Amino acid sequence: MPEQPLAEVFGFPIDNLTPVAEYHRENYLCPYNNRVPNCTKDKANDPLGVCSVYEGDHAVITCPVRFRQNWMIATDAASFLFPRGRRWTSLAEVRLEDKDGRSAGNIDVVLVAYDDKGQVIDFGALEVQAVYISGNVRRPFEYYMEDPEGRCGMQWTGQLNYPRPDYLSSSRKRLAPQLIHKGGILHTWGKKLAVAADRHFFASLPSLPETEQEQADIAWLVYDLALDSRENRYNLIMHRHTYTFFEPALESITKAEAGPVEEFLRQLQTKLDEKLDAGYPPDTPTLFDLIEE
Repeated sequence: MPEQPLAEVFGFPIDNLTPVAEYHRENYLCPYNNRVPNCTKDKANDPLGVCSVYEGDHAVITCPVRFRQNWMIATDAASFLFPRGRRWTSLAEVRLEDKDGRSAGNIDVVLVAYDDKGQVIDFGALEVQAVYISGNVRRPFEYYMEDPEGRCGMQWTGQLNYPRPDYLSSSRKRLAPQLIHKGGILHTWGKKLAVAADRHFFASLPSLPETEQEQADIAWLVYDLALDSRENRYNLIMHRHTYTFFEPALESITKAEAGPVEEFLRQLQTKLDEKLDAGYPPDTPTLFDLIEE
């Protein structure tokens, strides 16, 4: 199990000291089809070049651009969105508005099908779901970047705010709002959505009711990172496809599963006992207080 959290920095494992890896680190380059040659994550002038972090012995994708390796996500999405043989291209970061002209956010990638005259005949959306990080990943990144060769075997266990994947925040703060706002508009228009997600993040989601590809509103394109030990580099690979209807998937992801009410009552009783033992009156008037008034 790795003793530090950084799986990939500027596209390469931190113990990859080949000339091409050093070239990417020295020039802050992104090898995964960013909109510019350099990494722009977090800060354009001081990028946080961490593509993925370790959880146990596997790498988890934490940068959305990391999914663009070989543009596999676009071709996989197109195979769901359009019939075989249709001409298509992709447009990145397309603004989506609601009926009142208010922004519903940018769609990560819009795939556009067109005819011989270059006219749009169909479209669909591709959203990319990287994983949020809890803790501080910039500290080990900056520590490593000061001396990659000397610190490629660094120890980071026991450090304060050790960074880890935060699956719950990824689903509640990013995925759910995307499905509600952008997905809701696309669904109203009768357009399909593909979601590219990390394997380990997808496994953290509640079970989604599945359907056949031909009937589905959403294709979940689930990817993993596989280490090529000969090149000492990770490759994006398809793990599985899952197809769902829009509304059942949205309900499964956004609906919190209730635990036993008895646990909540015990918590209330404990807090009430602490307050009464301390001699503090209740924060709000009781029924008896109102009657006396």
